[in-house]
Formats: sequence, structure tokens, C-alpha cells
Amino acid sequence: MTSLNLHSHRTQLIATAVAASVTTAGLLYSYQNLSRHRRRKELDAEIRRAIVNHNESTGRDSPDIFIRSLEDESKVSTLRENPEYAEELVREQLARNYAFFGEEGMEKVRGGSVVVVGCGGVGSWAAVMLLRSGVSKIRLVDFDYVTLSSLNRHATATLSDVGTPKVKCVEKTLKDIAKWAQVDACVDIWRKEEGEKLLSGYDWVVDAIDNIQTKVDLLKYCHDNNIKVFSSMGAGAKCDPTRIHISDISYTVYDPLARSVRRRLRLQGVNGGIPVVYSSEVPGDVKLLPLPEEEFQKGPVKELGVFDDFRIRILPVLGPLPAIFGLNIASYIVCELAGKPISNPLPIKNRKKLYERIYRDLLHREEKLVGHQLNRLPIDEDDVGLIFEDLHRGRSVLPPYDVPTRPTLVRWDYSKPLTTDNCIVLEHKDAETHFKTCSGPEASSPSLLWGKGVEEIVNRRAEEARRITNWVM
Repeated sequence: MTSLNLHSHRTQLIATAVAASVTTAGLLYSYQNLSRHRRRKELDAEIRRAIVNHNESTGRDSPDIFIRSLEDESKVSTLRENPEYAEELVREQLARNYAFFGEEGMEKVRGGSVVVVGCGGVGSWAAVMLLRSGVSKIRLVDFDYVTLSSLNRHATATLSDVGTPKVKCVEKTLKDIAKWAQVDACVDIWRKEEGEKLLSGYDWVVDAIDNIQTKVDLLKYCHDNNIKVFSSMGAGAKCDPTRIHISDISYTVYDPLARSVRRRLRLQGVNGGIPVVYSSEVPGDVKLLPLPEEEFQKGPVKELGVFDDFRIRILPVLGPLPAIFGLNIASYIVCELAGKPISNPLPIKNRKKLYERIYRDLLHREEKLVGHQLNRLPIDEDDVGLIFEDLHRGRSVLPPYDVPTRPTLVRWDYSKPLTTDNCIVLEHKDAETHFKTCSGPEASSPSLLWGKGVEEIVNRRAEEARRITNWVM
């Protein structure tokens, strides 16, 4: 009997302990929910105060619509199901943007319109963030289809989208994010012969095209017709996000695609005035992915593309880089639309002036060699930056490979033309010695002057220069 009583007492203690634990857990859960709810209310109140303070400081009327919590399930249902829902809910969805730009700025953003030409890794991210930021009218232009290899970088594509047009894939996501927006998906290719058809009536154009000639045609068309355009340069074969910049195309350095586009535009009379996002990272030791041998058996490789002059070989791409390019584009355009432009994008500090000085010094030395004035050299300031920064890592080619106090470029071999692969970095006094010894009718071999070890380094740098110069975007 005593044993039964002890067992019953133990059972009661266990039951009491379990009940206490459950009660404690319930209380903790309720407390956490209450804390989250209180923090949400405090955050909403803080946003309301920020908007009111912003409007008071700028002399605008206080907003007559309060920001409410999206935890209200009836609102969420309305957002999902009603294509035309209340302005109150649109403003709540864009609450953080209103807090940043204010009433007047957001009115401009929401009234803005953008054409995104090219809806791959860069364009898809730009489109998504333009819409999320409040741009209410977006046209998507691309002829291409989602493939499995698109999934490493595309903003909206999933497995179920493979085989569908990229613009339809992006359109589907945009309409799911903001049913109040006007999204026009065009499975088409932009051509200069009918350029107005796809661009007319829009405030901005995003150039996210990866074909050089079409890109140049689009930029030239927009420039000539006073259409605001923002262009993406090369994100392929890059991996360093710290070297991504926004700049005028005339100030870009290192980027092979930017160099090619800039030179072609100059030949057509366009010297600048086009904002771009680009990377100052020189492409690494990667190559175009090779085509399978059976593709070559089908006929001339050029004929295998979807359209004439569009590449069919694949660039290696690290997925986050195109996304960062697209986010840069969206940020720039949204700020421009709001009337709060990014007025002074940070350039590569002091480098432009350095390259110009090195270039002038090289020009004067080449003039001494030929005995008359030269207007230009076969290489430009951009090439100077490439040689100095990326081929020679900002150091002299001579041991102990110090950083020169006055960096100077000279030809390595004066029997050959001045090219990026026949140019070396030296301290100024060493450059003078090199020029006097290795140029002229009684010139000595540079390898005799500096030794075989230096010659081997120069040959390695020259091979690297040829690889970069021949890089096909």
C-alpha cells in the first residue's frame, strides 16, 4: 500500500512539473509575442514620426494616411488578390521609401517610367529593385530564354521558368510584388532601325545588353535623341565587389568592355555624358567556356547564334556580381527620379591624374625618339593604368621591385612598336638609363642591361598583357 502511495505521489509531482513547464513555456511565448508586437508598434510609430518630421522640415503637409502593420492578414489578402487596391496599401508597401525621399520625391519616383533592355543577370535585378522602390511603369525587352545556367545569377528565374522568355519570367515576379504597377514584357530585340518603337514615352533606359555593337547602337541612339540612359559594362569574369564603380563612361578604367564601347562611341562623336556601372578589376585567368566539338560539326560557329553578331560562347560569371551591377543601376535611377541624384560618385582616388602624368612623360620620351611632335600614342591613359596597376602591380620591374616614387613607363624593346605588352614600369632615373642605353642607333639589348631575370619577368607580364588585350567580351 505504501508503495502505491509513493508511486501516486511521484506521478503527481511529475505531472505538476510538466504542467509548470508548459505554463512557463506558454508565458514565455506570450511574452515574446507581446514584445514583438510592441516593437512593431514602436517601429511603425518611429516611421510615422520620421515622415511627419520630414514634411514639417520641408514645409509640406503631414500625411493623412497612417502606416499600419502588414501583419494584418486582411490587408495581405487584399494585396495578393485585388489588382486595384487602396492607395493606403500602396503607400504602406512603400513606407520606407516615403521615409527616405518624402512625399514630393516619391511622387516623382512613382510617376517615373523605365525601359530595361536586356533582362539577364543585370537587367532582372535592376527591374526588380526599380519596382520595389516605387517605379510604376516598367517595360522589359529581351529576346532570350531562361536556361539552367541562368539560375546562378537571375533575379527571378526558378527551375519552372527554364525554357520560358526571360521577360515573361521577370514580368510574373514583378506583378506578384506590386499589382499596382504597369509591366510590359516584350519578347523582342532592340535594333537601331526601329529604336523609337520600344523606347518612346519612357523617362529612363537601362542598357543591360551583352553584345557590344547593339550596346553601342543603343547608347548612340539615346544620346542623339536626348533619352536618359544608364549602361552596364562587363560583369563577366569578375569577383571583387569592392572594385565596382559608378562613373561617366569617359572616366572608366581597366574594363575591356568599357574600353571597347567608349572607343566605338568616340568614333561616332559621343565622348561622354553616359553614366555606367563598371568594375575596375581586370578579368582573371578565365576563358570563354569552349563549345562542344559537335557544335562545330553543325556548320560555321557564327551561324549558331540566335541572332547575327550575338555571341554563342559562354562567359564565366560569378552570380553576385551581375546582381550588384543591377542594384547600382536601380539605386542611381531611383535617386535621379526622386530629385536627389548621387551628385558625386566616388572616383578611383587620384588615379586619373597619375595616369595622365605618366602618359605625358611617355609621350615626351617617344617624341625624343622620333624627333618631332606627336599628337597621340598607340596607347592611352586607360592602357597606362592597365600596365601600371594590373600588369606591374604598381611596382618597378627591377629588383627589389619597390613602389616607385616617380613611376615611369618606357618601351622594353625599342626595336618593336609601343604596345601594352612592350611597356614596363621603372623608377624615373632607371627609365632615363633604359632610354639612353636601349634606344638609338647604338642601342644595347635590355636583357644585357638588366639581366635575364628581369627579362623573364617582362616576358610574363607581356603574355598577361596579350591575354587581357585579346579578351573577348
